[in-house]
Amino acid sequence: MATIEIKPLYALPEMKAAVELQRTYWGDDVESVIPAHMLFSLATNGGHVLAAFDGEHMVGVLVGFLGTNMEEQDRPAMANLHFVSKRMVILPEYRGQGIGYKLKLAQRSLAMRQGVRLVVWTFDPLLAANAHLNIRKLGGISYRYLEDYYGTTDDGGLAKLGSSDRLHVEWWVTNRRVEERITGTRGDLSLKQYLDAYTPIVNPALFENDLPHPIVAVSRPNGSLVLLEIPARYEALAERDPQLAQAWRSHTRDVFKLLFSLGFVVTDFLHEPFEGRERAFYLLSQTNTRQFEQVDFSRN
Repeated sequence: MATIEIKPLYALPEMKAAVELQRTYWGDDVESVIPAHMLFSLATNGGHVLAAFDGEHMVGVLVGFLGTNMEEQDRPAMANLHFVSKRMVILPEYRGQGIGYKLKLAQRSLAMRQGVRLVVWTFDPLLAANAHLNIRKLGGISYRYLEDYYGTTDDGGLAKLGSSDRLHVEWWVTNRRVEERITGTRGDLSLKQYLDAYTPIVNPALFENDLPHPIVAVSRPNGSLVLLEIPARYEALAERDPQLAQAWRSHTRDVFKLLFSLGFVVTDFLHEPFEGRERAFYLLSQTNTRQFEQVDFSRN
């Protein structure tokens, strides 16, 4: 494995390599690639462009900027200050080597040095690899589901199969829970441990022809922990059966919104073998219990 060094970029000429790196994922779509002059402005005005290098070769980039919570506009901006983590791209041949994790840790260090406690971003809730990084490894949480956040057309590559749903992540970088996740001082629980503690799977997938299908009736939990299943490899599923992928999108949208309305928060993610198959689950937690009932998510 390559030795990777993380460095902040400040000079305009450096930003050109960051633009080219973005194109490896986004192509030449002007809606998606952040231009060099914008990266330069962000890096020199309170934001950051963090780059991962293998020797002299840039292999990853993470872009963020200072923002404020617009839902509380009557409060002073400083009271709602946070970092917005907007863009992270890793070269295809370097993915799966923990480079994204290293970039996020560098972002955390930067936030802590500047006295910023919160970093926020969004991600597609059906992408297991992203959920594993954002929730499991980094200790992010989510309690907001953003339906078609970037619209329903594929401008800029942000909508897939007519949808751009996102989970909104909060990463409280100085929180003890985040510190324990990053340092490994508190061991992660396994799926078996959650199930042995009678944590219910509210939407266990049904398998037909080796493909996961969403169930129709979802159970409202009567405890403080629940597991929500997603396809373990959604992108491959979408290529093989786009209609089934759209069904999963509609299904998980409904389940997330229901659980969030009941006060649940995403606090963990598990991607493990279960019942002879590769499976993926979000863990959601709450303090208030609810009465058990059946909710029919069938579509007429």
